[in-house]
Amino acid sequence: MTGMAETLGGMSASAVRAAHEIRVVIGRLRRRFRETYDNEGLTPSQTSVLSRLSKEGPASTSALAAAERVRPQSMAATLAVLEERGLIQRRPDPHDGRRQLVSTSDTGSAYLDDKRRAGEEWLAQALETGYTEAERETILEALALLDRLSRA
Repeated sequence: MTGMAETLGGMSASAVRAAHEIRVVIGRLRRRFRETYDNEGLTPSQTSVLSRLSKEGPASTSALAAAERVRPQSMAATLAVLEERGLIQRRPDPHDGRRQLVSTSDTGSAYLDDKRRAGEEWLAQALETGYTEAERETILEALALLDRLSRA
């Protein structure tokens, strides 16, 4: 670990190790969440766009492309699939009639709610059966620290 700490500006070995472990564990948890439910054929980028619209509200195609760091043409193709499945809707931008705003449809919101619920149910069951009350309390304490880290 010492060599690793030196390459990261002389930071403590514990900070370097914690950064690595957080990244690895979050990656594993994300994969497990994805495995807990059927994406019904949606690609990760389609799921990401649908989730972004749900969290951030209506957006233009160009704004979504910028946020997802893809070309507008790629975003248009992603949105076409989501629209074909009835997961999004389009409406004129009230401030610029030449543009359209994309938002989640009722079907898209229900889809996301179901997927989130499935992930949380898996996680709650795993925590209930695999951890003691004291361990769950420790996890909650660690999550408070991670939340603080996310706001740094």
